[in-house]
Amino acid sequence: MRRTPILFVIAALACTARVDLDAERAAIAVADSAWLAAAQAGDVDSALSFWAEDARVIAPGEPPYIGRDAIRQMLLDGLAIPGYSVAWETTDIVVAPSGSFAYSFGTNAFTVPSPDGALATLEGQGVVVWRKGEDGRWRCVVDIWNARGNSR
Repeated sequence: MRRTPILFVIAALACTARVDLDAERAAIAVADSAWLAAAQAGDVDSALSFWAEDARVIAPGEPPYIGRDAIRQMLLDGLAIPGYSVAWETTDIVVAPSGSFAYSFGTNAFTVPSPDGALATLEGQGVVVWRKGEDGRWRCVVDIWNARGNSR
């Protein structure tokens, strides 16, 4: 029985660098804050850079927006609405042990004109799935939300 391959695998696993999950969580929080600032400033190109090329946005009552071109149009359409604004607060960030994926929970608010013309704020809750790119940046790959209900 050869033990060399097994010992090699064990040694390789032992030498694998440990991921600093707290540092990754902090990096996502920084990215999330910059993403929010870009969205609130109406900076489409900067906001778009926080989504991966293959990202999906799943908004209530809408077909999914798949890829940056569709997401760009979604952003442009939103910004064209008089009185439109967006805000969110990320409340929890969970990083996978590998340090390559994460997900976050939060709340959001979209302000848009109601049918009578007055501004109305639609409150939601959502989940964002993050993926760390080869360039070291965290980007959203799935952004999904629905109307916020009462807590249980």
